[in-house]
Amino acid sequence: MKPALIIASLLGLFLSSPAWSYEELTVTDGGTITGKVTMMGGKPIPKGFTLVTFPDPVYCGRISTGTGWRLLDEFTIAPDGGLKDVVVMLVDVPRGKPFKFTPPTIEAKDCRFLPFISVVRDEQPVTVVNMDPVMHDIQAYETSHLGPRVLFNTPLPMNPHHRRDVGADSHEHLAGEPMDQIIHLTKGRKIFVMQCGFHAYMESWGMAVENPYYAVTAEDGTFTLTEVPPGEYTLVAWHPQAGAMLGRKVTVSAKQTVTAAFRFKAPTGHRSAHEMVENPHYGPESLGKTLDIRPTLELQKP
Repeated sequence: MKPALIIASLLGLFLSSPAWSYEELTVTDGGTITGKVTMMGGKPIPKGFTLVTFPDPVYCGRISTGTGWRLLDEFTIAPDGGLKDVVVMLVDVPRGKPFKFTPPTIEAKDCRFLPFISVVRDEQPVTVVNMDPVMHDIQAYETSHLGPRVLFNTPLPMNPHHRRDVGADSHEHLAGEPMDQIIHLTKGRKIFVMQCGFHAYMESWGMAVENPYYAVTAEDGTFTLTEVPPGEYTLVAWHPQAGAMLGRKVTVSAKQTVTAAFRFKAPTGHRSAHEMVENPHYGPESLGKTLDIRPTLELQKP
């Protein structure tokens, strides 16, 4: 079956179903699933945010276009189309290898949440740390086709030993007090998103998993799942901004390797109300004063 033909049923099965019951056992004849996720159609237009409308424009402008705009880089695409940061997982595994899960740590660094994609588990923590010499505010939601619901909302303090006189040339990073938050997902919801209440261009996404058979694609879009018990499964690929969840059936044989590929189509047109516009009314000069907004860390290009 082609991946596109089972997208609708996958969304109904996975995103609205209760948690699968998973049994741990020793896998002695497991197989391997390997493959690659690509995106065709080029890199989508990034979301753009004019820095003068948010706090800390000089410090956060160290990553910017040089014209007062900060871009949210949601897609990392290799020259051959390989797509990074895609969660690939089996969604209907009743039993398999031990499920050893390490809760993720998300850093606020250079006015970005890193990593952009994480894997989370329901009823387990997410740790958030501020590495910047400016304040952040973490607002986390669970989301689905039913709309968002707040998971937590709390200030993210910076390390009190940070220098107060920060600017475009500041590169100091001191870890603040870690904030541990437990993820409590509503039945049928598995998508987690975190944003900064002060800096709207800071986002981090997560997918809740229910078994150990998952991977996040590398820079070249590749992934590997190991020690999979022989059987037929549903393999899905998810990226929060790719517009759809792709899936396919895979049959795993004992001690064999099966290859599965996914290809997303790049979103086109106006993706968001946030879009970069070349207009002096949106630049630093709109404030009637000169701000030292220089991309000393990264010069972004649309």
